[in-house]
Formats: sequence, C-alpha cells, structure tokens
Amino acid sequence: MIISGPSIADVVFATPVIRAMKVQMDDAEVHVLADVSSAFTLDENPYVDRIHFAQQSSWKDYKRLKSEKFDVVVNLNEGWRTKWLTLLLNIKKTYSLNSLKWKQWLMENLKIDKLHNMHLVRRMFESLEPLQVKADELGLDYFIPEKDKVMKEWLPEAFQDGYLVFCINARYNTRKLTVDRMIELCDKINRPVVLLGTKEDADIGEVVSSFFGRGMSVSYEEGLLQLNKRTIVYNACGKFNFNQMASVIKQSRAVFTFDNEFISVASAFKKEIIGLWGNTILLFGRYPYRTRFTVLENNRISCRPCTSKGYDKCPKGHFKCMNRIVFDFYLP
Repeated sequence: MIISGPSIADVVFATPVIRAMKVQMDDAEVHVLADVSSAFTLDENPYVDRIHFAQQSSWKDYKRLKSEKFDVVVNLNEGWRTKWLTLLLNIKKTYSLNSLKWKQWLMENLKIDKLHNMHLVRRMFESLEPLQVKADELGLDYFIPEKDKVMKEWLPEAFQDGYLVFCINARYNTRKLTVDRMIELCDKINRPVVLLGTKEDADIGEVVSSFFGRGMSVSYEEGLLQLNKRTIVYNACGKFNFNQMASVIKQSRAVFTFDNEFISVASAFKKEIIGLWGNTILLFGRYPYRTRFTVLENNRISCRPCTSKGYDKCPKGHFKCMNRIVFDFYLP
C-alpha cells in the first residue's frame, strides 16, 4: 500500500512511484490511501488496483485497513497521523519519506540551507531503495476521465485556435500576484489567455478579463492592433471541475502558474511552465518535474522564504517577493 500526501499535487507527484511499483514488482497489487479531496485524480489510473479514502483518525484508518494484510507499506505522507498509522499496521516492510520539516524550519527562520535542491519525486524514490524500485523516464501521470474531457469548441471562438493558461489559484495570498500585476503579466504574454481557478477566484478573474475587454469601438480595436496588443482573456475560474481544468491545460500551448496544484498537472502533460514563486522557494522540492520550465522569482530579498506554506498578507508589509518579480520570459 502507498500512503499519499493530502493534496492533489501530493497525489500527482506520487504517480511515478505508483507506476514503478506496479511495473517493477512481480504480481504487485497496488493500493493507495489518499484524502477524499484528492483521490479522484487516481480514478482512471491503470496502475492503481484499489483506492482507500483516508479518515480523520489513524485508528479509524487502521481498523479499516488491518484486514488487507499488506506485504509492503510505503508512506509518502510527512504528517504525524500517517506515522501513527504505519506503527499500528505493524508491517515489517514499511518505508517512509524522510521529513524535511526541520530543514524547512532552518531555511525559513535562520536562512540555513540544508535542503540540497532535491525534487519531491526523487525523495520518494529514495525511500524505495531497499525495494530496488527505480524511477523511469516517463514523468508524472494524470488520466482524465472521458466525461471530463473539454472540447476546444466549449471555449470562446477566439481561443479555439490556441491559447495559454494562467492558473491564478493559490492557497495563500503570499503565493500569488496582486490583481494589477496579474494584468501586467497578461499584457506581457500578449496572446489569448485562459484563466483557471476555483469559484473563489472568479471575481479576480473577472477584473483581469474585463481589463482586456474588446468591442469598445472600431477605432479602439485598430489602435490596439497597431500597438501589437493581442492579449484577450477568458475567465474560466469556477466554470470547470478540476479534471476539466486539467483537460484545458492539456490542450494549451504553455502554462503560467504560481506555487500550486497546477504545477504537477502541467508537468504530467509535459507543458512548458512559467512558474512564479513568492514566499516559497524551489528548494522545497515542489517544482515542475520532467518538463521544460522557467522560474520567475525575486532572489534579492533576505526575508524569503518566510514560510513553506503562506500567509494572507506579507508579514513584512512590502510583499517584494511578488511585487518586484521581473516578467522576463520567452514564448515561441
């Protein structure tokens, strides 16, 4: 059994481990324990034989799982609750992901780097070394259910010949740009842009898309064309479920995103990723995997990273980590 971390990104980043164990271990039956909020990403995964939904109690998980009589348990969740679960299951062959929490604390509070720039996926495979299960070259997996595949015809006509995606969702405000900087970035992209996010992002998406509204007048449109202003924005925030957003990403030309769940999804589809990092840093190991990517960040401030998670607002009050990012990227 594989115990996944709680987030969608945790599950998607775990897919190379799931695939490798299924393919490389003789007659392996692979079970995955995942949070109900993220387990749906494994529904169509052919390397998963059974999905178990994690409860809010290690004891409840234990009572449901003890009858399975697993031969191997791989714990890829750094939380204390799953550590208790592995102790309760008492499986001889139990392997766990080494925690980075104290190293993250040193980096956040004392700016002492003990992280060594290792991707989360690589750390996962390090925990499997006793099983001689190795990473392949195939990257991440994300299998979209047929019912959630989005046709390009569902998008406005101006976006059907190609578009870029800008994922504006982030769990914390210090991981994302302010609205005016989102508008600045879209202007710099200068292509059709689809904004993706949840319904909570819809109002911000509407402000951004309205700024680039067309149809004001013929002379206005001609002026934009003369200035080579080609940005148009479709606010799709809240219009699609997560699998459908993954489908939109799969059909895009490139993906702009903050430090969020969409990094793993875009990586799974080998999309070119332009990632913007604010209060977090790449050394935490959750950056694009086996795909081309560009990093936009401000390394000229001493307070970054302030946390491995995030805040509602900058604790210093200046928010220089995002406000002073230079939008330096190339789009073919």
